[in-house]
Amino acid sequence: MAKPGPIIIIEDDADDKEFLEEILRELGLSNRIIWMENVEKAFKYLVGATEQPFLILSDVNLPGRNGIEFKAEIDKAPELRKKSIPFVFFSTATDQKSVIEAYTKMTVQGYFQKRGSFEEMKKVIKIIIDYWEVCKHPNSL
Repeated sequence: MAKPGPIIIIEDDADDKEFLEEILRELGLSNRIIWMENVEKAFKYLVGATEQPFLILSDVNLPGRNGIEFKAEIDKAPELRKKSIPFVFFSTATDQKSVIEAYTKMTVQGYFQKRGSFEEMKKVIKIIIDYWEVCKHPNSL
């Protein structure tokens, strides 16, 4: 099972949100799921959070500022950089420009494309969760 702490989902599409929540339930995770539909709410939450989130799954295409701008804002905030929250893009948008920007201009730890079927998406989410359960980073020690 996943490490303690909530899983933050930043997703503006209600169908994708439900899809992700169902996948996380089927994987048997006991982590609380916190859904944010825009980056402004997510940033405020992260700044004030007292518990260490397990993982952030963020879409790229979001209303207002997009996921890439959100991750750049996190990277510029010393208090959030120190939290070292694993951050993974999980998005339909996988254009080369966005992927290159995510890996070269910020500290993103993964960029995954949403799959067409529930089972394909579940497989990808399981890989992400399994990885972060065993990965060592500053707040896992």
